[in-house]
Amino acid sequence: MPLQNRVTPTGDIVVSEHRGTFTGNRGIIHDPATRTLLNKRWSTPAWLTCVCEFRGRRRKVMSRQSWTELFFLDEATAFAAGHRPCFYCRRDDAKRFRGCWEQGNGVSDLSAKAMDAVLHAERLDRGKKRLHPLPMRLRNLPDGTMVQASGESYLVADGATLRWSFAGYSRADVPEPAMLLTPPSTVRAFQAGYRPVLHPSAMAVLG
Repeated sequence: MPLQNRVTPTGDIVVSEHRGTFTGNRGIIHDPATRTLLNKRWSTPAWLTCVCEFRGRRRKVMSRQSWTELFFLDEATAFAAGHRPCFYCRRDDAKRFRGCWEQGNGVSDLSAKAMDAVLHAERLDRGKKRLHPLPMRLRNLPDGTMVQASGESYLVADGATLRWSFAGYSRADVPEPAMLLTPPSTVRAFQAGYRPVLHPSAMAVLG
């Protein structure tokens, strides 16, 4: 029976039979006795994206009083929801992302805590997903950016737009108006050169 730990680009945590390609966490937000979520949806401003396998370690999901395992279709989905790479299990990616984030946002010597503070302000509005105006024309957005329109989430990649689902992506035009899902500071990191890992279905659609 799937657990309620699959994350959408809007940051909602729901039930789905599709696990995805990345895991991550927002701290402890579940009851290990019932393996169900608590009322809160985060317990720390450090929202992380992790690899599903690390040094051969295996965890029984949501079974102990430790961080709550969440799952994402791909890294673009995790970024849209407001997460960033983990400095423990994805150290090289996290350092690369921080470098691009610093370059794109015009800062230097940034701590993870300071970056999390910016992301936390950009990801939430009164406890709900914060949407942002598009900073440029839709098809000019950097690869990996996600937007929302008419209640659907869309990925921008190679100048095309793809509709998101838990099973993967399909090519689709984005109806107007569209709003930005990926935090603006993360989009600027993409502009500076960071490229999020996309689900294989995106590659299949784009050819």
